[in-house]
Order: sequence, then structure tokens, then C-alpha cells
Amino acid sequence: MMRYVIIGNSAAAVGAIEAIRERDHDNPITVVADESYHVYSRPLISYLLGKIVNDGQMYYRPPDFYERHAVEPMLGVEVVEVRPQDQTVVLEGGDTLSYDRLLIATGGRPFVPPVPGSDLEGIFTFTRWQDARRIERYIEKYDVKSALVVGAGLIGLKTTEALMARSIKVTLVELADRVLSVSFDRTASKLAETILLREGTEIKTNTSVQEIIGQDGRVDHAILRNGEKVHCDMLVFAIGVRPNTDLVPKGAGIEINRGIVVDRYMRTTAPQVFAAGDCVETHDVLLEIPRPIAIWPNAYRQGYVAGSNMAGNEKIYPGGFPMNSVEVCGVPTISVGLTDPQENHDLYEILEYSDRNALIYKKLVLRGNRLVGSICVGNIDRAGIYTGLIRDQVDISAFKNHLLSGSFGLISLPRDHRKHLVVGEGIEV
Repeated sequence: MMRYVIIGNSAAAVGAIEAIRERDHDNPITVVADESYHVYSRPLISYLLGKIVNDGQMYYRPPDFYERHAVEPMLGVEVVEVRPQDQTVVLEGGDTLSYDRLLIATGGRPFVPPVPGSDLEGIFTFTRWQDARRIERYIEKYDVKSALVVGAGLIGLKTTEALMARSIKVTLVELADRVLSVSFDRTASKLAETILLREGTEIKTNTSVQEIIGQDGRVDHAILRNGEKVHCDMLVFAIGVRPNTDLVPKGAGIEINRGIVVDRYMRTTAPQVFAAGDCVETHDVLLEIPRPIAIWPNAYRQGYVAGSNMAGNEKIYPGGFPMNSVEVCGVPTISVGLTDPQENHDLYEILEYSDRNALIYKKLVLRGNRLVGSICVGNIDRAGIYTGLIRDQVDISAFKNHLLSGSFGLISLPRDHRKHLVVGEGIEV
């Protein structure tokens, strides 16, 4: 008998389960996760807090998902250590679980800086369903009117949007000189700031929280590095996530760099141990380096590749690239790939269109005759086509001058690539 064990219960785990069951219908699969929820869509937690979706809309797969795939879920159980030397995982309380094939899909862990006062009541992170529930209860218990969000990346802006939807005044603090500095260029960042300011968000850049001051055991205000004092009824650290590798001890034979190191088959350096999702570093096809790329679609694909190989159906993960989507006060934005290359500028060509009054901005980054990055703010109609061109590295020289045209669409693409997009034939990826 072959026993599969999966640590984690999110997109990568789902991909692995579905891939395993395509080939192996009989051998047992056990999923161990520290959260007690049925598998849900983490990108929706900000919409849950903002009351845009309800509990029933959060689930990533139907209620009978585990039963239909013959999965034994062990939810609300934490794995504290992986022991490849004897093919077991150690659970909280000391019990062990043996495996023949193991997938580590533990995702990312939110980063909280060592700031004095960070143990006060009313301080949160925001990456899980239970975080949304804790924040919601706190808001209702203390009638929260103001919040300080530390970090103006994707998590920070989604947090801000959710709190604003609950009529809470938000102050956004960012160490960089602009919001969304990782995924946007300066023009797009400035546009996002304009939208946020228009909706009443206060933005403070080039600074961060130096100390948190409480009153009666709860957060009352924060002192910033620039000396400013910001009153807040609650504070959310949204600086970002780091690969969660805590359960892999040194000497276990699993190599860890910025994340768990895997090959193109999603195998770690330990026998019969695979890893996928936000906890790993994989091949960035645009930068041509290994690094963590913490996005939902990549996690599912990596999990699917890992599950296939765990079940003996050989597949290779082709690599990925960053793709991010966030609404800024109702204005949709999508950024893909290399959006703001800082080195070797002569290798890149930039195509841009902007209409500040309409809050629209489009930018395409070309390297040679290939599209390698795009930003769409306000108008995202062709973002999917741009993403496909980046993913498949299509030669765009024949229609380069039409990329930003209002009439540009699938019909503008080469016939072979249109066929590939519609029926999935003709191009190897």
C-alpha cells in the first residue's frame, strides 16, 4: 500500500489531490492542516471581511470534496516536524504519521516585525479566514472607527479595501516611497495613491512603525519612525509573507534557501518528499532564477505537478512568473511579469497609454520581440491576452504596434496561437 500525506490544505494541496486521483484511485491520502476550515479560497478573505461575500461563497471545492477523492482530512492539527529519515511527520502532542510520499504545502507565514507593543490586543495579521473572523469580532466589540495598516503591498491594499467597506478610516504606512512598489511602476503607484486619497485613505510613505502604545491593554496609537503619532483603534501588519518552512529541522536533508528548494518535478532534496505552493522557490521563467512566487494559480499548478509525480505520472513544472490582481477602491488593476525592470534598461522597450482623468493606465514591457510584463489599471479588458503572450513567449513583432490599440484582440494574434488559445493545440509550453 502507498500512503500519501499532504501537509497543508490550500491550492497546492487541492492540485495534488486531484492529480493523484487521476492515476491512483485506491491508496490513502491524508491531509493534515492547522486550520479547521474546509478548503477555501484565501484571496476572498478581504471580500469576506468587507461583507462582499458570505461564508458559503468562500469554499474552493464542494463540501464533499474530501469524500469524493477518498481523502482523510485531519483539520485543526499542526505538524511540528518532518522526519524524512524515518518517513514520518510529528504532530502536536507527539503523535506521528508515517508516509510513503509526502507533500509539504504549508504556504506562507505573515511577517511581523519585532516592534515594541506588538503584543497588545487589537493587533492582527490578515492572510487567513480565522484572521478575518478575529478582526470582525474586534471591530464589532470595540466599535472600531480607525485602523492603521502597515504595508502597502497587495495584502495591505486588500486589507485597506476591506476595512473601508466597513466605514473604517484607514491610515496606510509603507516603508518604500510608494504603494505597490513591488508590482507597479511609479506611474501606476501614483494613480493608485490618487484613488486611495480620493476615497479618504491617509498614506504615509518612507516610514514604518517604531513603537505601538496601548491603553487598557489595547492598541491606542503608533509612533512612526519619522516621529509622527497615528491614533488607531486597531492595527494590521500586512508587510507580506515568507515561505513557511518552520517544520523542516536543520539536518533533515531538505534544502532551504529563500524557500524549500525543489526541482522541476517539485521534488525536494529528501527522498519521497515533495513541496509546492508559497513555501517553495521555483523557476521564474522571466528572470531565469529560482525564487518564491507566492500566487494562487502557481500554487495549484505546482501542487498538480507534485501530485502527478507522487503517483508515478511524470510531469514537469515549466516555471512561473508574478501575476497580481487587486481592486483599489473599486478600480481594477492587474500586473504581470516584469513591470518595472531596474537593470539593463537598453534590453527593454516600453509601450504606454494613460488617461489620468479616467484613471486608466496601461504599460507593456518588451524584451526583443517578446512581451515580458504588463500593467493594467482601470481598463483590464486585454490583460488575459497579454498574460498569454507573456506565458507563451509569442513573437509579437507582426502586431507590436497594435498591442495598445482599442481594437486589439484575439483576432490580432497569429493563427496558430489563436488555435492554441481556443483548443489547446499547436504550441508546447
